[in-house]
Amino acid sequence: MRKLSLFLLLLFILTNASAQKATDYRKQQNYKEWVHIAPKFDDDFFKTEEAQRIGDNVLLYQQTTGGWPKNIYMPAELTEQEYNAALKAKKDTNQSTIDNNATTTEIEYLSRLYLATQKEKYKEGVLNGIQYLLKSQYENGGWPQFYPRPKGYYVQITYNDNAMVRVMNQLRSIYEKKAPYTFLPNKICEQARNAFNKGIECILKTQVRQNGELTVWCAQHDRVTLEPCKARAYELPSLSGQESDNIVLLLMSLPHPSADVVKSIEGAIKWFQKSEIKGIQKEYFTNSDGKKDYRMVPCEDCPTLWARFYDLETNRPFFCDRDGIKKYDISEIGHERRNGYSWYNKDGSKVLKRYEKWKKEQNK
Repeated sequence: MRKLSLFLLLLFILTNASAQKATDYRKQQNYKEWVHIAPKFDDDFFKTEEAQRIGDNVLLYQQTTGGWPKNIYMPAELTEQEYNAALKAKKDTNQSTIDNNATTTEIEYLSRLYLATQKEKYKEGVLNGIQYLLKSQYENGGWPQFYPRPKGYYVQITYNDNAMVRVMNQLRSIYEKKAPYTFLPNKICEQARNAFNKGIECILKTQVRQNGELTVWCAQHDRVTLEPCKARAYELPSLSGQESDNIVLLLMSLPHPSADVVKSIEGAIKWFQKSEIKGIQKEYFTNSDGKKDYRMVPCEDCPTLWARFYDLETNRPFFCDRDGIKKYDISEIGHERRNGYSWYNKDGSKVLKRYEKWKKEQNK
């Protein structure tokens, strides 16, 4: 009896700790936090009433397409006005997107909630969300940023911010029946597998050649021609040292890669190696207007960098303001874009490190 009492007390403490954590998150009211905190909830949390309250918000914001809009803070306690606005927005299908981790985050959350509660409404939300991902895929295998939005750069095949790769990784988890997708029917899993394979085909077809050599990818590719294309004014057609890293990591994760996949990986690795930027790093300072700013300065033994954008012809790193004019030095663009966008990254190092292991695996 005493052991049972201790067990119930421990369960009560853990459950309330999870609920308190959710309540603390709720107070933040920061829409950008949702996609970061949602995957961090532990399994015990999904057994709480708070988890279901959030899950009901997730269902409320699910649009008639099956997808979700981005930048919604799902744990918020909604006023009647906010609830009615969300209800009305369900029919605004132009807002359904895979941008900023939208839709994939909600599918995962509802899947975990269904496993904990066995409530059919959460399962239905998952199935509708997966169907949205399947419907929004182009015949050529690519995914647009928004669907079914009819025009704008949103309709192009979108690698930007890991959008397409994130969808593909979720579909792979689905057809492999990894947690929390263990409850999905075989038909859905097979559809997910087919969509994933088409996505790989699209990746291979969109890899850019420079002087006849395979390189990497642009952040966006034209949905018809598959050529690199522009998005926002400062996001010009380019070779992307930011978005291409996760594409290569995805390709290297494939078991028994085909000859075409191997060629793709090898071409991308050569590009990452020749496009390294060494001997410079950021130095922060306060400018004459009292604003925090940075400049690139020489350094020794500092991490290797890659630029976000490289010229399609010359492979020279470039930077851009909202006027859409290429600049070849970060100091030549304005403070707002210099500090409001990620122009350099270190992620290529992860690719090169993983390649060493991948190469050994292929030679076994």
